[in-house]
Amino acid sequence: MFSLLNIGSLVLGLIAWILPLIHLLGDHRRSALKWGILSLSACAVSLCLQLFYTYHLVSIEDWSALMDTTGAVASVAAVLLIVTLLLNAMSLMVSKKSAAN
Repeated sequence: MFSLLNIGSLVLGLIAWILPLIHLLGDHRRSALKWGILSLSACAVSLCLQLFYTYHLVSIEDWSALMDTTGAVASVAAVLLIVTLLLNAMSLMVSKKSAAN
């Protein structure tokens, strides 16, 4: 049951990256703000699911799993957040440039 938290986190992380890419590759006349809010929300929920999974490992006192995975989870969470922010910033810039033309 709790392993679904990791799968959900992965799926939502991919959605957080795909949504701004859809806006960048698709119709720029649509609101980048809506796509950005959905993307950042998916990123936030993805990170929250990872926190819930870490809490689960602490509550069952699986210290070896925590020691083995915490570094990788922190690194991947940082990459997810940075890439999501960059993609959404690019999407907003392209949208603003299209609106100016």
